Amino acid sequence: MKKIYSLSFVVAHLLFLALIVAVLYPGQKTVQPNPAFLTGMGVIELLYLYKIWRALRKGKSLQVPSDIVILVWLFLLVWELLVTQLNLMHPVLVPAPEDVFHVFRTQYQTLLEGVVSSLELLLIGFFLGLSLGVILGLPAGWIPRLRDVFYPIANVLAPIPPVVFAPYLIAIMPTFRSASALVILLGIFWPTFLGMIIRVGSIDSRILESARVLNVDNRTMVLKILFPYVLPGVVSGLKVSLTTSVMMLTFAEMMGATKGMGFYIINYTHYANYTNVVAGFIVVGVVVTFLNWIVNIIQTKAIKWQ
Repeated sequence: MKKIYSLSFVVAHLLFLALIVAVLYPGQKTVQPNPAFLTGMGVIELLYLYKIWRALRKGKSLQVPSDIVILVWLFLLVWELLVTQLNLMHPVLVPAPEDVFHVFRTQYQTLLEGVVSSLELLLIGFFLGLSLGVILGLPAGWIPRLRDVFYPIANVLAPIPPVVFAPYLIAIMPTFRSASALVILLGIFWPTFLGMIIRVGSIDSRILESARVLNVDNRTMVLKILFPYVLPGVVSGLKVSLTTSVMMLTFAEMMGATKGMGFYIINYTHYANYTNVVAGFIVVGVVVTFLNWIVNIIQTKAIKWQ
């Protein structure tokens, strides 16, 4: 337990106390009530202490969570001092942290509805794109004739950013949501499809020779041998695929949606309400962090044979 009281742990809590004092001390700029900001700080501190507790239980280093939270407290302290205490920043472009966190308290229903809408769209496009990429990529990588036809096509289409198709897809699809889902699907499908062809082509030759000795047919080869072989690679790439999907989603929602986090951010940008825009950035960051946490659980527990 003595390891807790490292220099970085002490520095983190000195910065935390300094930030509390700065928030409670009246500054030169009038801001919204601070309970929401103080609550947010409390949540960050609890998460930090939880990480410290987990690291102690597993015998891991405490340095990384302490370093991260030191950067967070430094950022919030500088933000608080420059905007609220010293009033040195642009009054519209750089809102006070109290104002930004107050948005979470007053507009939590709108933000929650936006998150739910975005997640629905994200999950539809993500899982359809990933599933089709794996299901079609496996036989395309295994059967030589299919590989010779589709590998050059995938090699051309995979590098094209799906956002370039967005305006056209919005014009031809029946609804905006279907167009957005298709943009996400394309962003996931082609890289996954191409990756499957390459992974199947790099399979260990001893596995193939063993399959030939056993006279395995194509269906058994794809379902029983190739799929378990490439699945760890698919799962390990989930985080990159998810990040790509969020980028596609945010861009698609900015093109003309009526709800969702991308719409929330672009809508308030048009009204120059940067307090809400910054709040939207934070919500997107929290959602992406939560999704990455789920992916980490899948990566560590779902593919045990890797």
